[in-house]
Amino acid sequence: MSTLAPLRLLREPWNATEGNQSNTTAGAGGAWCQGLDIPNELFLTLGLVSLVENLLVVAAILKNRNLHSPMYYFICCLAVSDMLVSVSNLAETLFMLLMEHGVLVIRASIVRHMDNVIDMLICSSVVSSLSFLGVIAVDRYITIFYALRYHSIMTLQRAVVTMASVWLASTVSSTVFITYYRNNAILLCLIGFFLFMLVLMLVLYIHMFALARHHVRSISSQQKQPTIYRTSSLKGAVTLTILLGVFFICWGPFFFHLILIVTCPTNPFCTCFFSYFNLFLILIICNSVVDPLIYAFRSQELRRTLREVVLCSW
Repeated sequence: MSTLAPLRLLREPWNATEGNQSNTTAGAGGAWCQGLDIPNELFLTLGLVSLVENLLVVAAILKNRNLHSPMYYFICCLAVSDMLVSVSNLAETLFMLLMEHGVLVIRASIVRHMDNVIDMLICSSVVSSLSFLGVIAVDRYITIFYALRYHSIMTLQRAVVTMASVWLASTVSSTVFITYYRNNAILLCLIGFFLFMLVLMLVLYIHMFALARHHVRSISSQQKQPTIYRTSSLKGAVTLTILLGVFFICWGPFFFHLILIVTCPTNPFCTCFFSYFNLFLILIICNSVVDPLIYAFRSQELRRTLREVVLCSW
């Protein structure tokens, strides 16, 4: 991918000269450092699949009143975050194909503005996805350990405020990132946010799985209904743990790319790693494709509603 590219600002480190980049790349490993030539058609296909899947998830949650709860609202927002990746990828790929075939001729200044918009969408998706994964983890934690007080703690009003705050923070942070992308401090903040959210979710999930079984066993001999409720909540925690694992696998190489930009921009091996940037983009888009499949596989209610939406049984 050439002229236009999502996150083109991070494709290669800006604090290394072009000559140094080409020399170190040549000496780092020859053919291994040439990267992968991924066709635009693959980006376009994955983007379309992801967009359709996440639109179905949003439609299913809006359609089924049984899914009108804070947790599913947060999942709906996570689907919208995935849609941001799909929309930016589709827009970028379509413009590239039109420009490559001479159908569309755009001035360089307009191309730069388009790049900035695409980068902002991607950055907003990163921050919002991480934030909503963290919010969902907290929601599951409250469900399991404060079951009797859950509806008083996680009210609809608080859920709406939380969602609005996440989207506002995502928009502001992406704007700051695009404006000051050459500052290493901005990259360090993004990397730090990723690590903080990862550690927070791991701690919450470890605590949930360590104590949930004990709570289920202690209550099962006295009250059957709370046991079923907690077991269902634990199942939700398992689902979101899978989501976290998929997110880490798909976004991990990209964040490692950011770390290398800050720590070793001119190192031959780091430069070789940079050449696989398009592969990291494919992984990011794959995350948007896989997430809806996880929702459907783990939730029978959502799976049934998705079937109704596909069959247009409104």
